[in-house]
Amino acid sequence: MGICSERGDGDAEGNMKALILSGGRGTRLRPITHSQQKQLIPIANKPVLFYAIEDVIEAGAEEVGIIVGPNKEQVIETVRSKAWGAEVEFIFQGEPKGLAHTILVAEEFLGDDDFIMYLGDNVIKGGILKHSEKFRESGPDSLVLLTEVEDPQRFGVADLDEEGRVRRLVEKPKVPPSNYALVGIYFFRPSIVEACKRIKPSWRNELEITDAIQWLLDSGRRVEASIVDGWWKDTGKAEDILEANRLILDEMRPKNEGVLRSSRIFGRAVVGKGCVIENSEIKGPCILGANCAIRDSYIGPYTSINDGCTIEGTEVEDSVIMEGCTISRAGRIVESLIGKNVVIRENGRRPAGHRFIAGDSSEILL
Repeated sequence: MGICSERGDGDAEGNMKALILSGGRGTRLRPITHSQQKQLIPIANKPVLFYAIEDVIEAGAEEVGIIVGPNKEQVIETVRSKAWGAEVEFIFQGEPKGLAHTILVAEEFLGDDDFIMYLGDNVIKGGILKHSEKFRESGPDSLVLLTEVEDPQRFGVADLDEEGRVRRLVEKPKVPPSNYALVGIYFFRPSIVEACKRIKPSWRNELEITDAIQWLLDSGRRVEASIVDGWWKDTGKAEDILEANRLILDEMRPKNEGVLRSSRIFGRAVVGKGCVIENSEIKGPCILGANCAIRDSYIGPYTSINDGCTIEGTEVEDSVIMEGCTISRAGRIVESLIGKNVVIRENGRRPAGHRFIAGDSSEILL
């Protein structure tokens, strides 16, 4: 069911659509996801979902369907806050019944077009343009993105032949046929719709995309692989978000649009408009959103502080702090993921260090 759409000026050649998954409950990221959709958690002050949308548009998608679930209003509002160079439609899934089920839910939107399927909590270095070009040039029924991992037992794994084509897919194998794991980004011809209709639910009572791709293989269809050269992160856990934040900040260029008073900036720091930094040190790579106030504080490397935050008398390093937070005399905060509008303030004694995973609108007394 399409909830709404917006038209932009897509300029990519060829007719390609994209299906981005932004449903699910994000249970591994609670309590953050009690109040917001996991794909909206910011990395380097940009929602994870935005990286996926940008990637598929760059790769040639002229129409983007976003699968939404129980928090659909939140996703729609966030996506609508920005203009996109493609038509965007929202498709409600209801109960999450597997990745292949999302294709069936989106069948009317997909029509007879080729499409990219992109799990919305993925972040990949360098985008997917070269993979899109490979799909267009080689013309398989499916092109699956793979990356080499040290622990393939935790993933769906591809068994490849000598030419790099996929022979079979194995979900979380005890004895992996290779170290190449499925990234969660796929290119499909319309034949995948029939495959999704032919498979049966797995032991999880879900329609698995690996089963649908295996159906293509068993039916004599061609499935090829494309290897991801750079880093890839599935941001399903707090530590993954922090790691993705580090990786993206490492590639940012410095920019200062704030006001410094008796303060210094070292390294690659991005400071947004309206920021006032007083008697503080900012050491990059880090990013401060718009209208932040930093007083008597140290903001260290690999820290993202979103819009409208106030940090006073506190050291922050290697952390993600979402918009509207107030942190006052909280000692040293490290490796923390802090939701929107959180208040952290001193309450008596002052320990040397703290680690937080705090949900939106929390108040923490130290």
